[in-house]
Amino acid sequence: MKIKHLVPVMPVRNGKVNGQDGVKLAGFYSDNGADAILVFDLSDSDEEHEKNILLLKEMARRVEIPIYAGGHIRRVEDVKKILYAGCQKAVLNYGRSSNVEMTEEVSKRFGQGKIAFSISDAAQYTDKLPEYGSMIFWSGSDSSCPFGEKMPVISVSSAATDEDIINVLSNKWADGIATAYFSTEVADFMSLKQKCADRGLQMDVLVSSLSWEQFRPNSDGLVPVVVQDYRTDEVLMLAYMNEEAFYTTLKLGRMTYWSRSRQELWTKGMTSGHFQYVKQLSIDCDNDTILAKVSQVGAACHTGNRTCFYRDLVKKEFNNVNPLEVFENVYQIIKDRKEHPKEGSYTNYLFDKGIDKILKKVGEECTELVIAAKNPDPEEIKYEMSDFLYHAMVLMVERGVTWEDITEELANR
Repeated sequence: MKIKHLVPVMPVRNGKVNGQDGVKLAGFYSDNGADAILVFDLSDSDEEHEKNILLLKEMARRVEIPIYAGGHIRRVEDVKKILYAGCQKAVLNYGRSSNVEMTEEVSKRFGQGKIAFSISDAAQYTDKLPEYGSMIFWSGSDSSCPFGEKMPVISVSSAATDEDIINVLSNKWADGIATAYFSTEVADFMSLKQKCADRGLQMDVLVSSLSWEQFRPNSDGLVPVVVQDYRTDEVLMLAYMNEEAFYTTLKLGRMTYWSRSRQELWTKGMTSGHFQYVKQLSIDCDNDTILAKVSQVGAACHTGNRTCFYRDLVKKEFNNVNPLEVFENVYQIIKDRKEHPKEGSYTNYLFDKGIDKILKKVGEECTELVIAAKNPDPEEIKYEMSDFLYHAMVLMVERGVTWEDITEELANR
C-alpha cells in the first residue's frame, strides 16, 4: 500500500510567501509533520526570481523534508538554480511549451530523479515522461488521473476540508495531496494523518517498535527520558514519561512528559514555544530508559539556557577532536571576523582584498597540497591540507556557504 503524503503549497513573490516569512513557515511545516513542500515561484522578472531563489536556499537549510519547486522556469539555467538551491526536484510546467521542449535536456543533464512535471490535462502527458522524470503534480480532476500507475502522482487540489482531503487520498492513483488548505501556521498535519490512518490509509506517522507493556517503568510507572539535540548530540535535559505521555508523543510528534511536581501531562513548549520535535526514540538494553533525539526550538532549560546541563562540577582540559565541531568552530570564528573585523587579522586582510584574492590563495594552497602529496612524508599533507581547508572556509563564508550545506550535499550523493 502506498504511503500517502501531505504537501503544503507555498506561492512565492518577492521572497515572501503570502507576505509571510517563508523560512519560518517552511520550518513549521517540516517540524509539524508535512511530508514535503511544493513551491511555486510567481516572479514577474529575473530580478524577483533571484530573490526567490535565495529564499529557496534558506528554506532548504531549515527543513528536513523535500522541497519541490517550479514556476518561472524559462531556461535550463533556471532548473540548475532550483536544484543547486537545495530542492529535491524542479517542476516543469507542461502548460508551457518551453518547459516541454527542455524536458529531455534537463533530464539528461541533472538526472531523471531531479525532474517532475506539473500537468493539468491528460493530453499534456506523453509515454516518454517516465523516462525523463520521477513525479507528476496533477491539477486535473480530484477523482481521476489517467497515469497514476506509471509515475508517482501528487494531486494539486483545491480540497479545503479534512474529509475532502481524505477522499482525494483514497484514490489508488494518489501518492499524496498538495493544497493551499495546509498553507497556514495552524495546520495540524499529525492530527490529519491520524484521521487518514483511522480510515485505512497508509501515512508517515510515528509508530513504536515496542509497546509500553514491554517497557520496565519504575515504581511510579515512569520511564526516564534523556533528550539530545539530533544534529549535535548535545544532551539537553532529562524528563519522565508515563504511558499516556509516551503515546501522546507518538501522536503529536512533539515530546510530551509527565510532570512529577505538578502530577500532570505536559507537552514541552506549550507555554514557552520551545517545542521539541521528535526525530528518533531509542530504548536502552533493559527497556527502562528512553533516548530521544529532537529538533529543539529555543532553549531546553526553564532558566533560558540551551541545555539543563550548563554548570560544570568537575572539568579537565582536553582537546576537542570531533572533526565536525572543529570545522564548525573555525568556520564561526572566520564568520565573526567578517562581521566584526579585528585589526591585524589575516582573515580580515583576505576579506578586505575581496573574492579575487581569496580565490588566488585557495588556488595557491591547492597547488601546495598537490606538491606535498608527492612527498613520502604524510606530515606535509597534514599541514598543507589544514592551510587549504582554512582558505576554503574563508571562501565559504564570503559566498555564504555553510558546512551544513556541504555535508547535506555529500549525504545526498
